[in-house]
Amino acid sequence: MLFIYVRHGEPNYEIDTLTELGLKQAEDVADFLSVYGVDQIFSSTANRAIKTAIPTANRLGLNITPVDFAHEKYPWKNMTIETPSGFVWPYQSKEVIDLFHTKEITDLGSQWYKHPLFFKGTYQEEMNRIQNESNRFFHELGYLHLGHGKYKVLNERHDKVAMFAHQGFGYAFLSLLLNIPYPTFCTHFELGLAEITMIEFQNDRGYSYPRVISLSSNHHLKRK
Repeated sequence: MLFIYVRHGEPNYEIDTLTELGLKQAEDVADFLSVYGVDQIFSSTANRAIKTAIPTANRLGLNITPVDFAHEKYPWKNMTIETPSGFVWPYQSKEVIDLFHTKEITDLGSQWYKHPLFFKGTYQEEMNRIQNESNRFFHELGYLHLGHGKYKVLNERHDKVAMFAHQGFGYAFLSLLLNIPYPTFCTHFELGLAEITMIEFQNDRGYSYPRVISLSSNHHLKRK
């Protein structure tokens, strides 16, 4: 199976929709994916994600299956940092970025949220929620998560599955999928607007270790 993760196009967050540029970016995504091929489409229940998915679904004659667990409202509520100028994602705070690169955090690995700055918050709760929901999602696709980025292949697939979602959710979701600690993933990798990430679930004697084919590619975008 090839899993395709697409971040939504340029948004108007206040009314949860796409800007004029965002709508054009959604068409650029559709231009590429309709030729590349997609067999199944999932989308966060956020309107900006659905609007990004619609052109691709229309071109390919596919339905969009909503996945509410991928809505960004959940990590926004549980994983943001309060600053004097308002709430921001951890990877938007210079102080947190610096902390993420300390030995204290790197030594904690995937349990980074046990650092005193995060431990009293809802970071662990949210990461566990995303992990559990992701496990259910991939199990339904035929891949049983065994931990540490290893999956048992229950039903080998040779199709392409796309999910349209977000950056804030995507950093947590993909870090768990790829078994890369969140502090490392969200500060060293990009998930740009309307950009496409492809991850291959290759069957190796009944097991799969998801492997990145392309990360946040924007070569399909005519308008950025």
